[in-house]
Amino acid sequence: MAEAAENRPTPDVDDAELDAIEQTAVELASLAAAEIVSTLGGLLSVRYKGVSAGDTTWRDPVSEVDRRVEALIRTRLAERFPDHDIIGEEMEERPGRDHNFIWAVDPIDGTTNFINGFPLFAASVGVLFRGRPIVGAVWCSTSHKLAAGVYHARDGGGLCFDHAPVTIAANPSVRRGLGGLSSSAGASFAIAPWEVRVTGSAAIECAFVAAGLLRAARFERPNLWDVAGGLVLVRATGGEAWQRSGEGWGPMQRFEMSPRETPDLRLWRRALIIGQASEAARLAELSAV
Repeated sequence: MAEAAENRPTPDVDDAELDAIEQTAVELASLAAAEIVSTLGGLLSVRYKGVSAGDTTWRDPVSEVDRRVEALIRTRLAERFPDHDIIGEEMEERPGRDHNFIWAVDPIDGTTNFINGFPLFAASVGVLFRGRPIVGAVWCSTSHKLAAGVYHARDGGGLCFDHAPVTIAANPSVRRGLGGLSSSAGASFAIAPWEVRVTGSAAIECAFVAAGLLRAARFERPNLWDVAGGLVLVRATGGEAWQRSGEGWGPMQRFEMSPRETPDLRLWRRALIIGQASEAARLAELSAV
């Protein structure tokens, strides 16, 4: 049962509204999943962002499914919450710029994995209220149950997987857990108290930290849509998010731009750490070295 509104970190959003938003987010993540699964293994049209003449790096791919899924999500949101803003990875339309509610949508997180048939990717839907993540729904191609499904949570509530509460029970005999680190950061963490894993999907790593499969994770410069939904999941199990600023690492409560930056959350990029309090602090300490 959700906590009373006055006991939640964001009391300005009542329980009925929060429930409607969470149910819609789960529905949208499930809708994305159906599209993704139906096309997996097919011959997809793929293009690469920012490719110029002579560029053979072929990074940052976009499949036809990415845009189709985001279009479907935007259409559904226009019916349910027409005044809310949307920041999506593939489309720049902003139906409710400066609205208190922002939906951050990543139709496929881990597109490189997806187009290569590597079965580790996600669809992420996050909702912000005045910059604070309040609802998250992340469909993952696999999970703690060895099955695809949607991890979801709301402000002040617990973590669920396909509407069932998730109970995390750590095995005390496991002395060295796993940490999710970007490929560019991995070499710097030989002394970290975790075995390093690189999944290729920030959304999956957020969900896995929330579910206790990873102890912590660090992202170098994620976009808003990569982590907005996942941060709600992490906080639902008592975890924290830390971001790096000019003064070093510190706890993060909301997405916001600095006074020197353009005040548009679409442009948000920060180094980010997630994990339970002690794990996040340890990773921040290692990251400062």
